[in-house]
Amino acid sequence: MMTAAPLLRLASTSSTRAALLQRTGIPFVQEGVDFDEDAIDAADAKAFVYRATLGKYAVALKQYGYETLPLLVADTVISVNNEILRKAHSLEDARRILLMQSGSVVSILTCMIYKSHALELCDLSATHYRFRPFERDDLERYLQSGAWRGKAGACMVEGFCKPYIQEVRGFESCAMGLSIEVLQNYM
Repeated sequence: MMTAAPLLRLASTSSTRAALLQRTGIPFVQEGVDFDEDAIDAADAKAFVYRATLGKYAVALKQYGYETLPLLVADTVISVNNEILRKAHSLEDARRILLMQSGSVVSILTCMIYKSHALELCDLSATHYRFRPFERDDLERYLQSGAWRGKAGACMVEGFCKPYIQEVRGFESCAMGLSIEVLQNYM
């Protein structure tokens, strides 16, 4: 079986972003970058995700360029009432973050930058989920599983939160970390 030559370089270690590109049939190579998001001081979620993406883009551009392969960088942030929900640092922090989402509207914002010789695209998209209240026993089982570790907002909409979704406004791909519907228009 022949593999198609890559159409872009995904400068991210996210397995979810890689899966989105694979499902869409866009050939790519995946190589992450190191960028300290904790150093970002932003008043709101849009400003935060935009600055994080710009920071990662600057590092990726310097590290990889775009001459050989077009470059794709993305970042995602979760917010409730415009409070940014970062990755939980402890079990108690995860519980606090998840309880904020329980019975609330949760906004998931993804910013991506695509750079090729022909195009420089910057997109900031949002998907909004209305969750019904989380069942306490279900929440505690999820917390004890440790599956919340390393996830912005301590969960993924395709995981623990999925059965609690009451309403969705926006694309699921945006919530998963890459606005693939926007990107496909330029591939």
